[in-house]
Amino acid sequence: MKVAIYGQTYQDNAIAYVVELLEELQEQSAEIYFEKDFFSLLQEKTNSKQYNTFTSESGLDSSFDMFVSFGGDGTILRATTYVRDLGIPIVGVNTGRLGFLSTFKKEDVRKVVKEFVEGAYTIVERSLVEVQVDGYEAEFQDLNFALNEITVSRKDTTSMITVETHLNNEYLTSYWADGLIISTPTGSTGYSLSCGGPVIVPTAKSLVLTPIAPHNLNARPLVISDNTTIKLKVSGREDNHLVSLDSRIASIENGTEIEIKKANFTIKMIEYTSESFLKTLRNKLLWGEDKRN
Repeated sequence: MKVAIYGQTYQDNAIAYVVELLEELQEQSAEIYFEKDFFSLLQEKTNSKQYNTFTSESGLDSSFDMFVSFGGDGTILRATTYVRDLGIPIVGVNTGRLGFLSTFKKEDVRKVVKEFVEGAYTIVERSLVEVQVDGYEAEFQDLNFALNEITVSRKDTTSMITVETHLNNEYLTSYWADGLIISTPTGSTGYSLSCGGPVIVPTAKSLVLTPIAPHNLNARPLVISDNTTIKLKVSGREDNHLVSLDSRIASIENGTEIEIKKANFTIKMIEYTSESFLKTLRNKLLWGEDKRN
C-alpha cells in the first residue's frame, strides 16, 4: 500500500492523530509519503523518523492507493491541487468543524486504514468545474479548476454587480446581486447551501447557479445539466470584480467574458461504508433530531 499524507502546517491538533495513522500504516508495511511542509511540522513536534516527501510540483503519481487529508473541508479542497488529474483516491480525517468532505472523526483515524484494507468502501468520482478567461491565463495557470464552486463577486464596493449569464450561448438572465456561485454537487453543501441553494447528491450530473443576495428577489437557484457551457460577463460601479475557485482568487476586469464548464477529469473520494454521504447529511444537518422521527 502506498499512501500520501497532507495537512495544514498550522494544525498542531492533528499531530497526535497522524501518529496513530502512522502506527496503523506501519502494521500494513505501507509506503508512506508526507507533504513536505506538513512533515516539517511533524518532525518539529514528534522527532519523527525520515519519510519520503512530496510537493505540489513533484513526488506524486498515479501509483498511490490513498491520499489522506488531515483538517477540514478546506484542506481537502487544497488537497485537490496536489492530486489534480492523477486519480489518487482522497479521504479526509476531520480535525476541523463541519466536515461534509472530511468525514472521518479524528478519534477513528485507525479505521481509515483498517476499513480500507477490509475493502469496506467505494470510490465516488466527484466532478469539477473549470474556468477559461482570455488574457488571464497567468492568474489561473494550470489550477483553473475547482471541486466546490467557481464564484464571481463584487470587489472594492458595497454596491451590487450585474452578472449577464448565458447557457450554451443562449441568454438566461442578468443577475443583480453581490455575486453568482456556479457549484458542483460536491459544493452544493458549501457556499451555495448557505445562499439558499439545494443539496445535490455527489453522483448527480448537475451544476447549480446560486445568486448571492440577489436584488431581484424572484431570482432563485437553478439546477442545470453538467454538460452546459456557462458564459458570464460582469458590470458594475468598480472597474474589477473577483473570480474565486474554491479558495483561490483572481481580480478580473469588468466586461471580460468568463467561460465555465465541467472539467475533463474527476476527483476520486473514498466513501467508507461506515461514513456514507447520506449518513453525513443526517449528522451534519441534524436530520432526524425532531422527536417525531
